[in-house]
Amino acid sequence: MILSNRGRMATGAVFAASLALSLSACMSSSGSSASSSSSPSAPSSPSSPSPAAPAAGGSASGATGVHTVSDATLGTIVVNGKGFTLYRFDMDTNKPPASHCTGQCTALWPAAPASDAAMVQGVNQKLLGSITGTDGQKQLTLNGWPLYTYAQDSKAGDTNGQGVGGIWWAVTPAGAKASSSSAGSSSTTSSTTGSGSSGGSYGY
Repeated sequence: MILSNRGRMATGAVFAASLALSLSACMSSSGSSASSSSSPSAPSSPSSPSPAAPAAGGSASGATGVHTVSDATLGTIVVNGKGFTLYRFDMDTNKPPASHCTGQCTALWPAAPASDAAMVQGVNQKLLGSITGTDGQKQLTLNGWPLYTYAQDSKAGDTNGQGVGGIWWAVTPAGAKASSSSAGSSSTTSSTTGSGSSGGSYGY
């Protein structure tokens, strides 16, 4: 069948329109797919770590070691990191440093651990040292004198061990015996009392 010029033109126009529509649909689909694949996903924001809870019993200011306090009766004395009074024992020696607190004595007069010297305030670090105590543990010394706490001191600041048996004394920053007017008189008599190896004369 022979088409007239008008028929051929109409057929061509229809074909061109159909082709253009098909191309448009393909381009639209391709563009949508490209847009979808090229858009980066929003990065997930990292979660901030929760601050660590402080350890039980911890202190923001850190631990405290041996330091000095002012006592109304005894003046400046040395205490441990918990504020308990430190004492020296007349039966000990400081040259050479040696402890003679044994047996029942160690229960009533626990040795001050050498680790208390890790942080020091108010005491010359050069005066601090250590020995192997009678319990086999490292014991703190001050100017050569082994140091102890007193089991009957129930709270920081107590000085119940002062003058016990005439041979137990709170200690000054120089390692000397702390004294008041009454403690001084006790010290005078202490050298003539208590020659036994146990009992009240030794303060336990």
